[in-house]
Amino acid sequence: MLLAPSILAADFARLESHAREAIEAGGDWLHVDVMDGHFVPEITMGALVARALRPLCTETGTVLDVHLMTEHPERHVESFAKAGADVITVHIEACEDASRTLALIRSRGVRPGITLCPDTPLQALDGVLAEAGLILVMSVVPGRGGQKYIPASTERIRRLRKRLDAMGSEAYIEVDGGVKAHNAGQIVRAGADVLVAGSAVFRGNVARNVAAIRAALHT
Repeated sequence: MLLAPSILAADFARLESHAREAIEAGGDWLHVDVMDGHFVPEITMGALVARALRPLCTETGTVLDVHLMTEHPERHVESFAKAGADVITVHIEACEDASRTLALIRSRGVRPGITLCPDTPLQALDGVLAEAGLILVMSVVPGRGGQKYIPASTERIRRLRKRLDAMGSEAYIEVDGGVKAHNAGQIVRAGADVLVAGSAVFRGNVARNVAAIRAALHT
């Protein structure tokens, strides 16, 4: 299991040191939630933040994981690729041509990811599963942090895992939303490879929080 602390929950007054703390505690990826105020109501951060975190990720061997919750995500691929993203994930609901957008991401040397909102059926990914290097299962409604995990997401993960295995796909399944120590084990057992956790990592003692999530995988 790979853990991707979401910097949306970090203290932005000390972003670099807080992100470093999460990595040193055992975080494998840094997850950057980009919201544009259109596809989702909130506005968060842009490529400048990704660029600022790139040296830390390079120093520590950490994957810089960018989730674009934006309209017309293809317009932002170039700037985030230049900023140093290792993964760029776009929403199927926001893409005019998801296949073309994934190809654009891959052409920039970045792992292409595709995601969908909780109320969008998995069948919406039918035409692009073979082209994705990562599928992000949103387990909350995208747009704000701190929400509770939607229980039906576990079955979605399980179904997606079976389908990817049947295809022989090596794509990661990433899960984002409401991930805590108490549900991390069931999410991984359903087939997730990467867990995004924001408040569960950054609120309180970071090292203790990360240790609790990892310990929960063995219970």
